Amino acid sequence: MKLHASYEGKIQHLARSKTSSKVVQFVILTLSVILVFIYYHYTHYILEKPNSIQFHTNANLHARSITTRKDVNDQKVVLKPISNSRSNKSCDLFSGEWVVNPDGPYYTNETCQMMQQHQNCMKFGRPDRDFLKWRWKPNDCELQVFDPVKFMEMMKGKSLAFVGDSVARNHMQSLICLLTRVTYPTDVSNSSDENFKRYEYLEYNFTISMFWSPYLVKAEKTNPQDVSQPFKLYLDEFDESWTFEIENYNYVIISSGQWFFRPIYFYTNRSFIGCLYCSESDIRHYPTTFGYQKAWRTAFRAINSLKNFKGMVFLRSFVASHFEGGDWNKGGDCVRTKPFKSNESVMADFNLEMYNTQLQEYKIGEVGGRKNEIKFSLMDVTQIMQMRPDGHPSKYGHGPYKNASWPSDCVHWCLPGPIDVWNDFLVELIKREETNR
Repeated sequence: MKLHASYEGKIQHLARSKTSSKVVQFVILTLSVILVFIYYHYTHYILEKPNSIQFHTNANLHARSITTRKDVNDQKVVLKPISNSRSNKSCDLFSGEWVVNPDGPYYTNETCQMMQQHQNCMKFGRPDRDFLKWRWKPNDCELQVFDPVKFMEMMKGKSLAFVGDSVARNHMQSLICLLTRVTYPTDVSNSSDENFKRYEYLEYNFTISMFWSPYLVKAEKTNPQDVSQPFKLYLDEFDESWTFEIENYNYVIISSGQWFFRPIYFYTNRSFIGCLYCSESDIRHYPTTFGYQKAWRTAFRAINSLKNFKGMVFLRSFVASHFEGGDWNKGGDCVRTKPFKSNESVMADFNLEMYNTQLQEYKIGEVGGRKNEIKFSLMDVTQIMQMRPDGHPSKYGHGPYKNASWPSDCVHWCLPGPIDVWNDFLVELIKREETNR
C-alpha cells in the first residue's frame, strides 16, 4: 500500500532530521572527549612542571630582574627571575655555593683610589683574574648584587660605622670602592690616622666611619714604639675610642679576630692574671679563645650600656686566614686560584673554636640588646670565606723589593675581590630589618 505523498515526504523529512541530530550529537561528544583530554594533560603538566608555570605566571611581576642569554643557535632564551623577594625573607643567605659570575668585577684599582696598596693586587702584578669572576649563590634564593644607586637612596640621612681591625677597614674600603660608580666621599676625618677615618657623602647626607679597635676592649702597648710586642689587654674595660662614639650611628658593623693570635698579657680588675703565647713560664697561660670570649662579652656589654643608641649592630663573623705550607712567618702562602665547594673545605681546630666562641657571646649580647631596643644581626660569613682561599693578596700586596723578605698576606683581601659580597649581605640584612619593622 502506498502512502499518501504528503505523508511519505514527512517521513523522509523526519528521517533526515534524526540523521542530522545524530551527527550533531556525535560532533558534540567528540569535542567533549578532546577537551577532557587537553584539560587532563594541561593540569598534569602544571603538577609535574611547577617551575615552568610559575615562571610564566610571574613573568610580568619580575620583569626588571629577568636575565637573558643566547643559546647555540643564537636564539634568545629567557631565564628564570633571579630573585623572589618573598622567599628571600626566610632564605638562609649564608648556606650555598660560589658560582661563576662573568659580570664581575664591578670596579677596578683604576676606578677606585680608596684601597690601600697591600690590597691592590692588580697593581703589583697578580697574573690571574678568575678570582674576580665569582658571586655567592644561596641554596634557596638569589642574593642581589650590590646596587650603589639603591644603596645610596636607602642610606640618605644615615650613618654607618665599622669597628674592628684591618679586615674591618678592608670591608669599609670595599664598600667605598663599590660606591665610586655613583659618587665619591669627602674625607672629613679629624686626624690623618688611617685607623680612624670619617667620610661624608654630602649630597646624600650619609656618613661612613672607621674606628680602629683590633681587640675591642681597652688595650695598651708594652712597647709604644713596637707593635710586634705583646699588648696589655684589659678584658673587662670598654675601649672608649669607639664605645661612646657610635651612639648616634644608625648602623654599626663590628668584627675582630686575627689579633687574638698574637702574644697578649691579660688583665681583669686592673690585675694581671696571665698571658697568651708569652715566653714566661712562671705565669698562667690561657688558651686562644680565652681572651676572645672575654673581649666579645665586654664589647656587647658596652653596646648595650648605651642609653641613646637605637641603631642596628651587625656582627661580621670570624674569618680565618688561608696560610698553607707553613705559618705566616714560616713560608706559608695562599696560591690557590679558585674557590672551594661547600663540601671541600671545613673549618676545624682553633678556627672553629674561635667562631663558636664568638657566636655564643653574640647570642648573649643579642638578648641584652632587646632590653634597650638595640637590634642585632649576624653577618655569618665564616664558612663562605673559608671557601675563598684564592682572594688574598699573597705576594701581590707589595712590589718586588730587593733584599727584603716579605711574608705573604693570606689575611687581608684583594680589592676588588671576594669581600665585596659582604656588602651584598649588608643590603639584604638592612632590607630584612626594615621589612620586619
